[in-house]
Amino acid sequence: MTIAEALRDAARRLEPVSDTARLDAELLMAHQLRVSRSDLLLKHMQDDALPHLANFEHFVARRLGHEPIAYILGQQEFFGRTFAVMPGVLIPRADSETTVQAALDAAPVNARVLDCGTGSGALLLTFLAERPDASGIGIDASAEAAMVAAANTAPLGLTGRVQFLRRDWTQEGWADDLGAFDLVIANPPYVEQDADLDPGVRDFEPAEALFAGPEGLDDYRVLIPQLPALLSEGGVAVLEIGASQALTVAEIAAKYGFTALVGKDLAGRDRAITLRLS
Repeated sequence: MTIAEALRDAARRLEPVSDTARLDAELLMAHQLRVSRSDLLLKHMQDDALPHLANFEHFVARRLGHEPIAYILGQQEFFGRTFAVMPGVLIPRADSETTVQAALDAAPVNARVLDCGTGSGALLLTFLAERPDASGIGIDASAEAAMVAAANTAPLGLTGRVQFLRRDWTQEGWADDLGAFDLVIANPPYVEQDADLDPGVRDFEPAEALFAGPEGLDDYRVLIPQLPALLSEGGVAVLEIGASQALTVAEIAAKYGFTALVGKDLAGRDRAITLRLS
C-alpha cells in the first residue's frame, strides 16, 4: 500500500465524523512522517505506507472517536503562528483572531496587557508578537493551562516580556498585586450550559473554559465589574463574545460606565466587544 492509498482509505472512513476528512487524513499522515503537509503531497505520496501504518491507524482511530485534530497533533495554527495545545486547554479558534485584531486596533503603544483566562496563551502571545513594544501577564485558574502558555513563549521569542500565573479571577483578591493595565483581553467561557455542541468539543475540550451558565453570560457578570479597577487611565478592555451576546454584554458593561464597540468575525458574526470607560 502506498501513502496515497492509505490516505484515500483513511479519508473515506473519516467522512462520517469530519467535514474535512481528506485534510484530517493528510495532517495525521504528515504528523506520522514528521514532514509538512506540503512535503507529504509533493514528495511522499508513492512511498511505502507499511512502516507507518500502525501509528497512522492509531491516529485515525482517535479521530474516529471525535478527538480534535489539534489534540492529536499537539498543536494548532493561530494568526499565522503555531501554538502547542493539549487536552485540558481550549483549542484556539480562527474566530478569536478577530478578538486579537480588535485589541491591536484599540490598545495604546507600550501597552501593559492582562489576559484573563489565557489557556494556551494564544491571544496574549499573538498580541505581544505583533506589538514589540508591549508586555503582559496571562492568568488562568488551570495550572495545566498556565504551563502550556509558558511553554509557548520561548518559540515565539517572547521570553522576558510575559509572565503566566495561576490565578482565578472569580476569587476575591486575585489581582491585588498585579497593578493596572492599558489593555485587558479575555476569551471567557460564553457557551450556554445546555448548548448542543459537536462531540469533539463537548467530550474533549475543558468544560470550565466553555460553559458559563444558562445564558452563557455568568463570567461576563463576574469579570466586567472588576475591569474599572484593572484598567489604567485611558485603558481598554477587549472581550470575545458569542454571536448573539453583543447587546446583553454591552448592557452589562454600561452599568459600570463603559461604552461598547462590537467587532465582527470573517463570517459577519459579532465576535469581539471593545469597552472603554465613558
